Amino acid sequence: MTSADMLRTSADLVRNRAGERREADPLAQLLVQLIARIGEPATVERAVSRPWASALFEGRRHVILLRVAGGSLRARREALASELQDAEWALPGHFVADMVIDDLRGDAEGEWIELSALTIRDW
Repeated sequence: MTSADMLRTSADLVRNRAGERREADPLAQLLVQLIARIGEPATVERAVSRPWASALFEGRRHVILLRVAGGSLRARREALASELQDAEWALPGHFVADMVIDDLRGDAEGEWIELSALTIRDW
């Protein structure tokens, strides 16, 4: 039996497919949880994600622009800002290392909140 035959017959090959999902970009799950935290009505106007790495870690850097409307805008924004650093995020295979509000802009219809986040792959 060659080493290739051993790999092909391994029962572990199917189970390893779950690992592929762990490495996927966690941005979509992060957006759902972020909207739940800020409350409705809120929309994601822009969300981009790119790979990030350091000497010891790898992950993704995210930039998110939210459009928040409705009542209690100031209270909702302040609540989000105060809980960002200690918030728990459910991102299988990843964790949020950092999330900050970069910019706030308001107009007659609501507010724009721009955030930056760093997610790290959890080995």
